[in-house]
Amino acid sequence: MASFNIVMPKLGESIQEGTITKWFVKEGDTIEEDDMLFEVATDKVDSEIPSPVDGVITKINYPEDSLVAVGEVLAVVSLDGEVDETEQEETDSKDEKEAKTDEAPAKAETTDASVDDSRKLSNRFYSPLVKTIAKEENVSFDELESIEGSGVGGRVQKKDILAYLESRDSSAAQPEAKKESKPAAPAAPAVERKAAPPVSVGANDTVVEMDRIRKLIADHMVMSKQVSPHVTSVVEADVTDLVIWRNKNKTAFQERYGDKITFMPIFTEAVAAALAEFPMVNSSVDGDKIVIKKDINVGIAVAKPDGNLIVPVIKNAEQRNLVGLTKELNRLANAARNNKLDPAEIQGGTFTITNFGSFGNIIGTPIINQPQVAILATGIIEKKPAVLETPSGDVIAIRHKMYLSLSYDHRIIDGALGGAFLRRIADHLEQFDINRAI
Repeated sequence: MASFNIVMPKLGESIQEGTITKWFVKEGDTIEEDDMLFEVATDKVDSEIPSPVDGVITKINYPEDSLVAVGEVLAVVSLDGEVDETEQEETDSKDEKEAKTDEAPAKAETTDASVDDSRKLSNRFYSPLVKTIAKEENVSFDELESIEGSGVGGRVQKKDILAYLESRDSSAAQPEAKKESKPAAPAAPAVERKAAPPVSVGANDTVVEMDRIRKLIADHMVMSKQVSPHVTSVVEADVTDLVIWRNKNKTAFQERYGDKITFMPIFTEAVAAALAEFPMVNSSVDGDKIVIKKDINVGIAVAKPDGNLIVPVIKNAEQRNLVGLTKELNRLANAARNNKLDPAEIQGGTFTITNFGSFGNIIGTPIINQPQVAILATGIIEKKPAVLETPSGDVIAIRHKMYLSLSYDHRIIDGALGGAFLRRIADHLEQFDINRAI
């Protein structure tokens, strides 16, 4: 019987595992190429995975909610549409044995508490990758339990066990006499998340469990505030010429290019130009080093129908014209709202824009999207009376104005740099050419 193995795909450069949140098929189902097989969730994005072949699902190795390492075989597909009778007999025999075991009286456990039994003996889940490393490096179950995990819910990730092994090897290599004569220097205190005060729940209150994405967002926001000292600067920009240009050209733009033009592509163009002039804002902090990014990849915060946020990234934004920015922004926003983003489309951002104005807000103080060092919030555009200087004197006129607020990491961006960068964005918007061709 010709068969094909469906494996856990690699959904991003840094992603080593994923959680199967839903199977769309079951054993025995006939499938065609491009039929959806399962939904997988990672720390970055949820994705629906299609079948690369036609055939019959003969075996599913992992149930829903399983955390599986990249490359592991999730299911087997018979390419000729037949089920291997020998395999079916083995499965039936295994099911019978398990049923008999369930019916038999419970016996004292005699199995050693090995790493392979960690899923049964512990409340923590260990991925196949972590368990493989632990087995190869002779890490006992007790040692594995003692490792502090950096993943969601304290889960031990690959980097955690590798750091533990490095620390263990260093300790083992150090002579005992030397250890006694020279005590180790105390480690730098880790930034700990303070416990939240207890919350009382009344009889008329409703308790809603956070979904997986909301938990990730919450953890990421708390981490950002702990890591970066936030400072926010605000400017008011007169965008009258920009508004007049868009109102005049939006219909012709859509007829010519097939896409609606909003204000966000224009904001993105101004931000990309300012980042090229102020490269320090287009950077990340790595310990005591500043990594200045060569590419300008602008992330745009998008609200999804379920109320969560996601930030698709426009790569090399400074190299795109207004038409290119509009098309890419619309494509990414639609994919985000329909859960069709690829993991690569939300990675690699170097700066983020969030639009408070789309909800009628005039101003906001956003939280930095780590590991970036700054984020821009755009407020609603409003008509306001303003004083204008003219050759014949000052006059009061109706102008279109908006607030721009920039939150930045005060570890490397001081008020002078942050203020100058924000002012430059406003300048680009205020100097928009009202006669610009579409």
